[in-house]
Amino acid sequence: MKIFFVSILFLLNFSFSISQDIPYFTTDFSIEEFASRREKIYEAIGKNSVAIIQGAPIPVGYTRFRQTNEFYYLCGIESPHAYLLLDGSNKRATIYLPHGMLSREAFEGKVLTSEDAEEIKQLSGINNVASIDMLNEHLSRFSRGNSINIIYTPFSPAEGGAMGRDLATRAIADAAMDPFDGRASREGILIQKIKEKFPSLDVKNLSPILDQSRLIKSEKEIELIDKATRLACLALFEGMRSTVPGIFEHELDGMAKYVYYRNGAQGEGYYSLIAAGTNAWYPHYAAGKKKLINGEFLLFDFAPDYGYYTSDITRNWPVNGKFNQWQKELYGFYVACYKSILDKIRPHVTAQVIMQEAASEMETILSKSKFSKSIYEKAAKEFVESYKNSSKNQYAGLGHWVGMSVHDVGFDRGTLKPGMVFSIEPALRVPEEKIYIRLEDVIVITETGKKVLSDFLPMDIDEIEKVMKEEGILQKYPKDEFKKDAMLLKK
Repeated sequence: MKIFFVSILFLLNFSFSISQDIPYFTTDFSIEEFASRREKIYEAIGKNSVAIIQGAPIPVGYTRFRQTNEFYYLCGIESPHAYLLLDGSNKRATIYLPHGMLSREAFEGKVLTSEDAEEIKQLSGINNVASIDMLNEHLSRFSRGNSINIIYTPFSPAEGGAMGRDLATRAIADAAMDPFDGRASREGILIQKIKEKFPSLDVKNLSPILDQSRLIKSEKEIELIDKATRLACLALFEGMRSTVPGIFEHELDGMAKYVYYRNGAQGEGYYSLIAAGTNAWYPHYAAGKKKLINGEFLLFDFAPDYGYYTSDITRNWPVNGKFNQWQKELYGFYVACYKSILDKIRPHVTAQVIMQEAASEMETILSKSKFSKSIYEKAAKEFVESYKNSSKNQYAGLGHWVGMSVHDVGFDRGTLKPGMVFSIEPALRVPEEKIYIRLEDVIVITETGKKVLSDFLPMDIDEIEKVMKEEGILQKYPKDEFKKDAMLLKK
């Protein structure tokens, strides 16, 4: 008993005497920007509704906590097991947090808890702070009254680190198909519990409202996407320099991660798609186990998570640093077509118009191109024809949105508007030889035109070959392998 008492006393003294030299709240966005995001939600749900957003749980294993995109977007609080309630009747926000655990904080560091109410309100602009066990009580009051009759909450799965909605939805479906699993999503459980506890309240989907709010990016959001893009491009530069026959795909993955973390990234936006040779035929191949062979073509698609925002950049290059004949033919044709799309992108027109203009130019490029194999010519014709057919669809899209998720949320098939951020990634395929060529860049629509955030990254053949002549990180710092002669020198 004495030992136990001394241990507790030590933890308490340790907790209160040691301060952390870290910010407790994000410095990337102002209180005013978070407030403006919540204001959009208030306006959308109306005065007779409240919205509940569930934060991320504490991670399993020795993994750093990362808040969900949806929760962070509305308040910036990075504490596990948090809930945010937005009251449309008075436009006030309440955050619900677990109680502090001094014994855990003594070893892991301080996180914001319900005991930090005044500090949280000052840092975040949140109106009220309560303990998590009060959420049930507060919702009960709404159900007993007449002013609130609707609860909005996201029906779509939350996005976490390196997580888009597409893969989050797939994970839920996979669990449902497993006869020995069958777990419901956290969102599904929350919805079910709300309906069980408060049957008088109608439950509606907040996801479409949140998605539309995230569609148009603010200046600060674009700054973070720009930073993530720059880091992705720097990693691709280093990838070009470091690529030589004999290394493995996973070595380039490690090199890219070094660039990201060295420059302040908090993780990966998605797993690295680094594929040599026929591995590139599978667009989301991510095993990283292949040794690079002389004469192969490499696809490199990777970006970091920087301050909850990411990018999506892709380049192709030859493993040996020199484009051979077939690579020059197909890649050269592809790049010319790709640039025709980039050149046409502008605000206040639809994606369909841009695609139709680009398709017309692609036909001219095709007519002037020559190929050494009939299958290459066939692939080029099918590439142009496919793009042309896609451009006939009035709901055609140039690519996908990019933001907090690599496949970001939001739906819009109208004209391109300032603040929209997206990538383009048309793919050229030669099925007979499993050749797959794809570039990808991130574009921001401005008031007068566009900004290609990745425009400093080479895509032309001569520029790539020039960069690949330079020494790379992997050559400067070779693998730590057992060497007999080195061991002998130590004796």
